[in-house]
Amino acid sequence: MNRNQTYHRGRILVLCLACVAIMAVLTGRLFFLMLYRSEHYSEMAEDLHQRERTIKAARGRILDRNGTVIATNRTVCTISVIHNQIEDPKTVVNVLSEELGISREEVQKKVEKYSSREIIKTNVDKELGDRIRNRRLPGVKVDEDYKRYYPYDSLASKVLGFTGGDNQGIIGLEVKYEEYLKGTNGMILTLADAAGVEIDNAFEDRIEPIAGADLTISLDVNIQTYAQQAAKKVMEEKQAKRVSLIVMDPRNGEILAMVNVPEFNLNEPFELNVEVPEGAETSRQDLLNQMWRNPAINDTYEPGSTFKIITAAAGLEAGVVGLDDRFSCPGFRIVDDRKIRCHKVGGHGAETFLQGAMNSCNPVFIDVGQRLGVEQYYHYFLQFGLNGKTGVDLPGEAATIMHKKENMGPVELATVSFGQSFQITPLQLITTASSIINGGNRVTPHFAIQAVSADGVNVHQFSYPVREGVVSKETSETMRYILEQVVAEGSGKKGSLPGYRIGGKTATSEKLPRSLKKYISSFLGFAPADDPQVIALITIDEPAGIYYGGTIAAPVVGDLFQNILPYLGIEPEDNISSEKDA
Repeated sequence: MNRNQTYHRGRILVLCLACVAIMAVLTGRLFFLMLYRSEHYSEMAEDLHQRERTIKAARGRILDRNGTVIATNRTVCTISVIHNQIEDPKTVVNVLSEELGISREEVQKKVEKYSSREIIKTNVDKELGDRIRNRRLPGVKVDEDYKRYYPYDSLASKVLGFTGGDNQGIIGLEVKYEEYLKGTNGMILTLADAAGVEIDNAFEDRIEPIAGADLTISLDVNIQTYAQQAAKKVMEEKQAKRVSLIVMDPRNGEILAMVNVPEFNLNEPFELNVEVPEGAETSRQDLLNQMWRNPAINDTYEPGSTFKIITAAAGLEAGVVGLDDRFSCPGFRIVDDRKIRCHKVGGHGAETFLQGAMNSCNPVFIDVGQRLGVEQYYHYFLQFGLNGKTGVDLPGEAATIMHKKENMGPVELATVSFGQSFQITPLQLITTASSIINGGNRVTPHFAIQAVSADGVNVHQFSYPVREGVVSKETSETMRYILEQVVAEGSGKKGSLPGYRIGGKTATSEKLPRSLKKYISSFLGFAPADDPQVIALITIDEPAGIYYGGTIAAPVVGDLFQNILPYLGIEPEDNISSEKDA
């Protein structure tokens, strides 16, 4: 009996000790949670009872140099549902399906999903959003949002770029200056009960959004419009594949217009601007990428005779040629084992360097290149900044494709001298030409001028590098004179304009492979020739019929200047007259 009592007492003691130990552990755990983990569990409780909705920030506008708005926002709505707050699921599904044009199955799937918030549709017109809001359906939320809008549709489409469904930039300036344009989203915080239903009349915490900064760019809507119309007209008349036209201030690199036709509608950026042939192997995405591509900066080409500007400047700067130096053109030059022809089969005969430039004579420029030699020519190629990129503030700029110096023999030097066997972008050519005619300053081509915060307080002025001394002022002055004579009496006559001193250079370059006999016609012109304030370069890709740059490209720039020079305040001079060839 005593033994049994002792046994039971032992069991009771063990049980008591176990209970004491468990209580001690629980008390310790409770002490730990209350003292050291209280903040964590407070946050969890707060999260359980809080519901948050984003207030989208208005994206900053893009304005041209005169303050004209070329990219702005339209108010749209985002329709969403909160499962725990829906009282009549059937009505919600019917209304949203009917109003938004979405299948009942898709809406029902989201309505039945147990989550804090399910988005039904974004970018809903405000009028429709207001109509849904006025139905006052519990659990249906209508939040205002912004959709990018471009008042001029296709104007400068490949420069401005566009935004995606999340209102973030995808291409062009929209993506380049995303950090300035995007703004900071706000937030609405509301309280909900344990079931997730918002508590009526509960305190609402609201964090206001901060709108993005407005971006002012150098592009001029009026000049862009003139240029776009001119480029589209010549493309249609010549049945060309595409046309690019850049207008720039050679003094500071501000780009006044950049056209690449065909352009596309910025308000419908996923709508193809060409018909897709049946059975075509090219995917829709490839076609879209091609449509969005900016050939003025993304694509390289053989510049042809416009590049003679660079060869002439290098020859003058090095002192290996002068205006009155004598040359002879029999219609070709033999370089090593190659016979390189002039565009004039019968040759130009005896001519000075100035006359050779006016005639765009290949043998003259081959001779200048040979006088320079590979080492010296390559030196000026680098000095002029032709080996890399311009640094333009647009994404995807292509670099120059050039022979390595050690691979340049006499034939390569000869062909490079008149603009063949290597490739550059149109923007690189016009930028380099600007440095040659503006007194020798290598400017950085650009669009952005300033960004101003929505409240007008913070202003960021953009600045760009300038490299001085690319050529001497004397060489620059001589080049302006030569190129003025090219337009006044040489191959660029059809780019002339009564009352104005115009300088320029024509080109007709054959595309690769040569056997296809396809060409790019171009003309680079600037005005006034003695004090350049505007420079333009047009490239016409694969024109049908007559394809000579002096015949079809030069008149486009002449007509463009006729429209924009008075607009820029550059008045004609009474003592200058010129007549274009018929």
